[in-house]
This record gives sequence, structure tokens and C-alpha cells, in this order.
Amino acid sequence: MLFLRHHYVQARAVAEDGPESIRRAGLRPTHTPAVLITRGRIDQQLGKIAGLTPADERRKAFRLLIAVLADARRRERFCSGGCGHWWHRLPAADPAAATSPSDGTS
Repeated sequence: MLFLRHHYVQARAVAEDGPESIRRAGLRPTHTPAVLITRGRIDQQLGKIAGLTPADERRKAFRLLIAVLADARRRERFCSGGCGHWWHRLPAADPAAATSPSDGTS
């Protein structure tokens, strides 16, 4: 998780990325990682998100952190001419699959 957090600094994540990332991750706005990303300085909040410890919160945090990396705003602004960022090659999230009762993350 801390490895992912490091990539956010490199990816120039900003607070405005939060709401769209929450939607892409298939999280409810009341889930702990979603609440954290929408409050305060994003670099500090991403550190808190990466440090969440209960297993269900870590799964939600992971989904959110990946959604932040896959953000289209930065891709269009900084990588429109092509890039080698692995996170820009991630498949689109399926919110229905991400919140299914079988994985315990709903």
C-alpha cells in the first residue's frame, strides 16, 4: 500500500481526483477510504488510507488507490502523447463485481 502511495506523488494526484476515484472504485462515500480522500491535503490522506489495517478496509483502500492512479484527467493532461505508466493499462473497474457479497467488501 505504501508503494502505491509513492506513485501518487509521481502521478500528481490532487484532491479533485477523490470523488471520481471513489465512483470508479465502486465505494460508497461513507466508506472510510472514501471519507479520508475527500478531506484535507491529499498527500496526507493517501498516507492514512495506505495505513488502514482491518482487512475489509484494506481491500477498499486498495481499490480506491488503484482508481486514483487510473484517473483519466492526468492521463489526458500529462500522458496524451503516450507513456509507459503501468496504471494506465489497467482494465476498467466493474463496480458490481467489486461490491458483491461474495468478496466481503460491501
